[in-house]
Amino acid sequence: MQKPSLLSNAAIIASMMVLPGFSQAGTYIEGKDIPADLRPFVTADTKLLAFVSADLNGDDKADYVFIVEKQKKRPTDEDIEDGQRPLHIAIRQADSKLKLVKTNEKIVLCSTCGGMMGDPFADLTANKKSFTVSHYGGSAWRWANAYQFNYSRKDDTWQLVKVSESSFHTSEPDKAKEKIYTPPRHFGKIDIADFNPEKFKNPGIK
Repeated sequence: MQKPSLLSNAAIIASMMVLPGFSQAGTYIEGKDIPADLRPFVTADTKLLAFVSADLNGDDKADYVFIVEKQKKRPTDEDIEDGQRPLHIAIRQADSKLKLVKTNEKIVLCSTCGGMMGDPFADLTANKKSFTVSHYGGSAWRWANAYQFNYSRKDDTWQLVKVSESSFHTSEPDKAKEKIYTPPRHFGKIDIADFNPEKFKNPGIK
């Protein structure tokens, strides 16, 4: 779980940059009871990092978007970086059970990928047919990003609809710069399962 100071700093830059959907609603508090229907998805070698319950596909049922964090087997093992924090989408079925339908292992940065600020994961938020993942990190140069995905009924999946990237130097916080990327100008259809934060800026992707 990220340090409280990270959330505080993330909230500050988010308010400056007007990052979409930023709040603490999706942050999981260690020690809090995990919803019973999510427990089967949190295996012995993982811990729950964040979750949000929302109607993610517009069928008026409560679904989940959640992030788990893979744990080292031994404290002396090397830090896990690639695929450490898979994001999952579980959809409520007609029998009220959850079904895992989408997974992405690249969208959420690892716990040591935030520079001097530490853990870069800032938040996971969701509402009807939409969710957003936010990060914040850096040192003298601070950066933040937010990736928003909306549900497509036609394609029956969640597709990237907006990316916000922001940065500023701590000596000049009032000179923050922000870039917004949206389809189709900056990218084509990108399924959450295929999303790579390092490779989405390509209008040719379909």
